[in-house]
Amino acid sequence: MENREKIILDLCGGSGAWSRPYKEAGYDVRLITLPDYDVRTYQPPDHVYGILAAPPCTEFSVLNCKAEPRPRNVDAGLSIVTACLRIIAMCRPVWWALENPSGHLREHMHTPTLTFQPWEYGDPWTKRTMIWGIFNLPPKVYSNWEDVPNKLPLYTRAGRKKPNYAYLHKSSQSLIPQLAWARPQTDAGFRAITPPGFADAFFRANK
Repeated sequence: MENREKIILDLCGGSGAWSRPYKEAGYDVRLITLPDYDVRTYQPPDHVYGILAAPPCTEFSVLNCKAEPRPRNVDAGLSIVTACLRIIAMCRPVWWALENPSGHLREHMHTPTLTFQPWEYGDPWTKRTMIWGIFNLPPKVYSNWEDVPNKLPLYTRAGRKKPNYAYLHKSSQSLIPQLAWARPQTDAGFRAITPPGFADAFFRANK
């Protein structure tokens, strides 16, 4: 099967950063994200090859409801996660993966298939992320922060040794050449971008 015949669904994909390597390799990538598509009502096509899902972390983030004091609406968050899992069950793709930053979603899902930090794939910042699914594990490139090349002058919180992506303002985009193609409109949109090093490694492991 040629790449152009392989349908990749990028659910809640935002900028399409996770599926970008597939699109560049000629796959039939379909970005299923607001405002054009709502996963809760989306009906997938037949013969889907792979599915990437990144439901919003708003209701599962450890920090979100502390930074913005309000009750956590778990049901709203789970409705989107459930919709993604429904699409996966309908399609029965060759591989699938569902992503969320390390947080409260783990309380509602089984143990993640993979947990990683962006710097383990060469992007010099931290954002502990969990992936559930059935896919080939992309080998981690670095096991020590000190070995990661091309460190960037990104904001690092007091008392921390590494910059945390969750605290980067979108103005930091000018300091991250890997994200020069992205044009997020909000800080949340910027923070939601899949680290390019991980996206490339995942693609190489799951073609």
